[in-house]
Amino acid sequence: MKIAICDDSMKDLAAIELLLKKYRALYPQAEFTTEKFVNPSHLSEKIREKKMADIYILDIIMTGTTGIDIGNQIKRSGSDAAIIYTTSSDDFALDAYDVHAVRYLLKPITEDKFFEAMDYARSYRESKRGPLYLVKTRTGMVSIPCSKIEYIENASRMLNVYLTDGSVITSIFIRKSFDDEIKDLITEKSFMQVHKSFLVNLNYIKKLEGNSITMDSGTHIPISKKNTANVKRQYLTFISEQYR
Repeated sequence: MKIAICDDSMKDLAAIELLLKKYRALYPQAEFTTEKFVNPSHLSEKIREKKMADIYILDIIMTGTTGIDIGNQIKRSGSDAAIIYTTSSDDFALDAYDVHAVRYLLKPITEDKFFEAMDYARSYRESKRGPLYLVKTRTGMVSIPCSKIEYIENASRMLNVYLTDGSVITSIFIRKSFDDEIKDLITEKSFMQVHKSFLVNLNYIKKLEGNSITMDSGTHIPISKKNTANVKRQYLTFISEQYR
């Protein structure tokens, strides 16, 4: 998840960075990247280039522009990013509401307020990404957007969830069968179980040939012999529906 912070006060920017560092420590499994901006025009340029973040933490009163202006620019771009405003005044609360900001924080910002705002912003952003798949790992539950799953492998009763960014999330030992673990994903049109140990996302199939599937990542997935005809038929149906 990408987070952009913009505040023309170095002191306030550093305070938000510290809060964000403490927040990230609470979720070691979550992926966060942060980009900070002292000059709001530099952030505005990023937005014009469609280099978007998932969460924006914006000061409202800045030199040359306002966080409200940037918020409107984000919305005009078509992004459904979560926006958190920070300010020393509550005079802009109504404007922030018009931009559909998820939170409006008055400075100085407390940890409790900031953490709650980040929790809500992450939840809001994830809700815009479509269905989620929950995986229980050694460090806790991890929610994964289904659209980011390339395929899932059942390896000695542990799930390896391979994501489109190349990362892998591994579950703890599963007590239920693999079929039970993936039954919710099977209801999604883009997922298909092609082997007793593999579930694939049809969106990321590069080639289907014989008894093997090549994924976009280059990984070769076996197809069970008894299921070959059905897999090919279902995949062709899926492809044809994409072009209607």
